[in-house]
Amino acid sequence: MPFSTPASAPALGRDVLAELFHGARTSLAVGLAAAAAALVVGAVVGTLAGFAGGLVDEVLMRITDAFQTVPGFLLALAFVSVVGPSLGVVVVAIALGTWTGPARIARAEVLSIRERDYVAGARVIGMHPLEIAFREVLPNALPPVVAMSSVIVAAAILTEAALSFLGLGDPNRVTWGGMIAEGRTVLRTAPFLSIVPGIALVLTVLSVYLAGEGIVETTAVRRGLS
Repeated sequence: MPFSTPASAPALGRDVLAELFHGARTSLAVGLAAAAAALVVGAVVGTLAGFAGGLVDEVLMRITDAFQTVPGFLLALAFVSVVGPSLGVVVVAIALGTWTGPARIARAEVLSIRERDYVAGARVIGMHPLEIAFREVLPNALPPVVAMSSVIVAAAILTEAALSFLGLGDPNRVTWGGMIAEGRTVLRTAPFLSIVPGIALVLTVLSVYLAGEGIVETTAVRRGLS
């Protein structure tokens, strides 16, 4: 039987189970979109830095270092506070703090791939450097970068919940962080208003992380067998 909020609760008369499903939609959408944006930006920056080398590598890595010096949550908090809360802004804010990891991994992979024979062959036949980088090198450097996706999605879900808890989430959407924040006002009389979305948040983050780890291990085993 679904929980219902008491008359004195902030979410007057709303069904908690229905809010949980709506909150899950928001959390997963933000997590997946932020992870996709971070992986794309990180892969592009890492590929350019590793393949070009020299001054391009130095400049891009110094930019990456600058972003890494600021904790991801503080960067997201500052960005949303300045731009204003909305779902798109939250996705961009989270991606700004998480693209550096994929960028460094992509760069390391590209550095080990760019001197291989098939890359040298592509240069010999006159392919443009950018075409070599993104058509020949990047696809082979992607697997370890994509392996980070589960960690990024889990972190993005937590960050979105934290921003919503602080009142910086999308005001037009139900979020688990917002539900937990609303439940604080009636924590003694109706603790489930905060406990239920909190448990859902923990289980979702744990499930996403474990699912990602399982996929990575299965892929590694198949590669070893092949």
